[in-house]
Amino acid sequence: MLLQAIVVLAIPVFLAAAVGEHVVARRLGLPGYRLDDALASLGTGIAQQVSLVFVTGALLGVYEELYAHHRLLTFAPGSPWPWLVGFLVGDLVFYGWHRASHEVGLLWASHVVHHQSEEYNLTVALRQAIASSVTSAPFYFPAALLGVPTAVNEVLIAVSALYQFWLHTKLVGRLGPLERVLNTPSNHRVHHAVNARYLDKNYGGMLVVWDLLFGTYAEERGTIRYGVTKRLTSFHPLRAQIEGWIELWRRAQELRGLDRLRVLWRSPGWAPAGATVASEAEAEAALLARPPLPARAAPAVRRYVLVQFVPLCAGTLVLLFRHRSATGATLAGAALLVYAALLTLGGLLDGCRWAVPAEIARLAVVA
Repeated sequence: MLLQAIVVLAIPVFLAAAVGEHVVARRLGLPGYRLDDALASLGTGIAQQVSLVFVTGALLGVYEELYAHHRLLTFAPGSPWPWLVGFLVGDLVFYGWHRASHEVGLLWASHVVHHQSEEYNLTVALRQAIASSVTSAPFYFPAALLGVPTAVNEVLIAVSALYQFWLHTKLVGRLGPLERVLNTPSNHRVHHAVNARYLDKNYGGMLVVWDLLFGTYAEERGTIRYGVTKRLTSFHPLRAQIEGWIELWRRAQELRGLDRLRVLWRSPGWAPAGATVASEAEAEAALLARPPLPARAAPAVRRYVLVQFVPLCAGTLVLLFRHRSATGATLAGAALLVYAALLTLGGLLDGCRWAVPAEIARLAVVA
């Protein structure tokens, strides 16, 4: 589980970088972080990392089985070719998975988590879906068939994930000729935009050449609005994880016959023939006119949630570092405590009436 170990070691650096970005933005006279939004993004990332403890082994087992018994190529020990093949194939299949996650309703129900924030900062990089590892893993299996060892594949995926963290910032401008080769903050800002001309653009991981090759590249021009066309009206990290699936179910229930199944593989914006759909201009005008999602909790409550996230993050890191030596019961218990914290703290951010007594009960159990 080398991949998860590398990412876990980087988490404290990610958190420190996010704090640094907020400080720099404020000193430059720019808006800093929205606390409720940043905590929601961090909470979704915590939920995803804890879930990986239970599924990573199985996914790696499938990859190792393919590599050990079905690979078509075998490279000499110490050869650089597995790294080169793994990098190019891995970045290409990331493009494929990423594009499919925007164009296939079933995959979008998971991936939408990463796009729900209407802010754009380093905490958005941590906003990840629980199901993303499950949906992306099969796309990497061809690398096993091409002779890329499991450990090499894990390192390359981790490097790609670490690289993509810094893309989620507005503090870095355009980088000249690199914009046509690498994925950059400017290119990735386009990807997170809801402006009509930017929708479904710039899917690349580390390289943007795939977008140029397959016609999905767009250059950043003018003002960008972030988020998704059908916004999440909540700052609850667990609600964020399930909202895409709820919306997919709602869409299916509104349709008839085979159209209920078509929503699974058609694009998120698909509608059956004859359905009334707003024009692109009307849809964009509505998106640009909508105000920011208002805070649901009082400032004191949001500060309380921030304070509680400190031990939550620390406890999650301990769980991730030590999960290999823990029993199944210990892991399950620790994961339940993490998810209970996310449940009650998210409820506080959303101003839910049940959240206060639930938080008191949680603190009593922890104590």
